Amino acid sequence: MSNETSSPARRRDRGPELNGSQTGSTSGAGAPGGNKPELADNAVSKETRRRVIAASFIGNFVEWFDYAVYGYLAVTIATVFFPESDPQTGLLLTFALFAISFLVRPLGGFVWGHIGDKVGRRTALSLSILIMSGATFCIALIPGYDTIGIWAPLLLLMIRVVQGFSASGEYAGASAFLVEYAPANRRGLYAAVVPASTAAGLLLGSLIAGLLTTLLSTEAMHSWGWRLPFLLAAPMGLIGRYIRTKLEDTPVFRELAAEDQAAKAPVSSLFRNHWRQLLQAVGAVLLNAVGFYVILSYMPTYLSSELGLGETESFLATTIALVTYIGFIFLTGMLSDRYGRKKVLISASVAFIVLTVPAFALLGTGNFLVIVLVQILLGAMLTLNDGTLPSFLAEMFPTRVRYSGFAVSFNLSNALFGGTAPFMATLLIAATASDLAPAWYLVAAAVVSLIAVALSRETCKEPLRHE
Repeated sequence: MSNETSSPARRRDRGPELNGSQTGSTSGAGAPGGNKPELADNAVSKETRRRVIAASFIGNFVEWFDYAVYGYLAVTIATVFFPESDPQTGLLLTFALFAISFLVRPLGGFVWGHIGDKVGRRTALSLSILIMSGATFCIALIPGYDTIGIWAPLLLLMIRVVQGFSASGEYAGASAFLVEYAPANRRGLYAAVVPASTAAGLLLGSLIAGLLTTLLSTEAMHSWGWRLPFLLAAPMGLIGRYIRTKLEDTPVFRELAAEDQAAKAPVSSLFRNHWRQLLQAVGAVLLNAVGFYVILSYMPTYLSSELGLGETESFLATTIALVTYIGFIFLTGMLSDRYGRKKVLISASVAFIVLTVPAFALLGTGNFLVIVLVQILLGAMLTLNDGTLPSFLAEMFPTRVRYSGFAVSFNLSNALFGGTAPFMATLLIAATASDLAPAWYLVAAAVVSLIAVALSRETCKEPLRHE
């Protein structure tokens, strides 16, 4: 056994509970990783619980609001920044910028994971939201190609790289923060706040993009209308940072820090001692990475550009699906607490393997009601994965490297397959002349995730590990 697993602090992983019973608590002698009994539920006030949830919600909300607006206004952005290209090439270039910004996310995962595991979760989250919201705000200030030429797309690329770097610590940090505050029997439900905030950000982005597209002329949208949503990031980011700076770090991290047991080199420890879990996590994230961006971000563009549905109808269909998606997220979080993370994640992969191609075929009917119902179905399938994945990944890694393990695996898979998903979907359609190409791409991702999850261990009934 390495000396990392031998310190006394590593046998005391459980901090104060937020709510509910102490189901899943075990004694130090018999618990995996040598954990002691969980502390009393009333050690954390209700006000603290509310602020923890709000702080975890808002940063992720701002991040995905930006990604939603960029995805939903991709056709307009392509015209503003690539006016000399034909529509499909301009769209490909716009999604290429979207994908390139993701390449920096693994680097961001290393940096934010190091800060989160060594200095503290709160510090990492407070810094990331400030950089992210500032970068999003700056997108609204970039002149178009007609004004500054090639510098317009170059500036857009640079700012999106900054966004990718800052956003790489957000999802992982918020998930770890919630899981480490949550009661043992409700970690899935608490962690579901993070993907719910993602869907809420997408929902607001969809609503605003749809409203602008409906109310403004094409000329107004190309001139200044597309900039308005990005301006909202600054005030939302400042509110989120204020809430986060008023919170204490998680009980388990404070305990490590008090005993000087926080990891000095968490990323090194991650690759040295937990590489198997890291590989499993990267594979498990694959379906989420591809599915999220194809179903929730790329879909309006797919419906309007590839299937010929009106932009307003595309936004409306996605908005309706997102409303139901948020409800499904919390349901799957609760299901994973009751039946286990693996069962729910495996169900998600099987559903995508069996139903994705028929669902995309139905989208091609052009019937608005059918399109809405199919999007709700695809969203429900994705929530089986999305609502379970945050608690699954957080429980997979021990406290000393939890932030790093989550951030590196999540961002590596998203960089390789998530950020490239809209680009790959558009490219595959162009290469195969088939509107079903994105569906087969999703099926392939589901197969890989199914294998990765099947090889992992169930953790939902166990205390959080420290070793």
